Amino acid sequence: MLTLDQVSTYYGESRILTNVSLEVPEGQVVCLMGRNGVGKTTTLKTIMGALKARTGRISFQGKDITRIPSHLRAQAGIGYVPQGRGIFPHLTVYENLIMGFEALPIKTPNPEAIEEAYDLFPVLKTMRTRVAGTLSGGQQQQLAIARVLVRHPKLLLLDEPTEGIQPSIVMQIEEVIQSIKEKRIMSILLVEQFLDFALGIADYCYVIEKGVIVSKGPISDLQEGVIKEYLSV
Repeated sequence: MLTLDQVSTYYGESRILTNVSLEVPEGQVVCLMGRNGVGKTTTLKTIMGALKARTGRISFQGKDITRIPSHLRAQAGIGYVPQGRGIFPHLTVYENLIMGFEALPIKTPNPEAIEEAYDLFPVLKTMRTRVAGTLSGGQQQQLAIARVLVRHPKLLLLDEPTEGIQPSIVMQIEEVIQSIKEKRIMSILLVEQFLDFALGIADYCYVIEKGVIVSKGPISDLQEGVIKEYLSV
């Protein structure tokens, strides 16, 4: 589904990612873990095209997307939920969902897809006429995820979806990811520091430290103690 091969990314002349290689197989959940500031978000932005890979290759469904712009990556089927949610605070919940279709070549809203989003996050239906900026942080996170899901991406990039979220909504988000995983029709690359959350839903894990992949393997084979060492401050 997605392959990064020896990808390096810079901010100006400062190298943030060094020869990062990782894979997200079709229908699987892969977690990228590490401390703050080690390159996790940079990896997602590089995949999405918000940052340009200076070296290496990014492939999506067998096609080289290393040099194509972000909007074409979105049209190809990559959905990105950034850290901090990135909702439109002055639009209603429903209007935010409608904006999700703007990434598609045909931007006509799909009522069935919106209803599917409401089924996943019922609170959004009850608040569909509310201005999104008045929602709680957890509700905004649900909206940010739903806004991407309405266009049925093939690959979902999630950046710290549990950050600052109350436990009840973390559980709801975990249930949604599990339901997506069970259908095996969408791949997910998850950036996360909440170890229990990641271990509960991921098939495979990469650990990044100072822009370098330092550990990887199936969740069943990884030692929690080793991961915790890389996550501790």
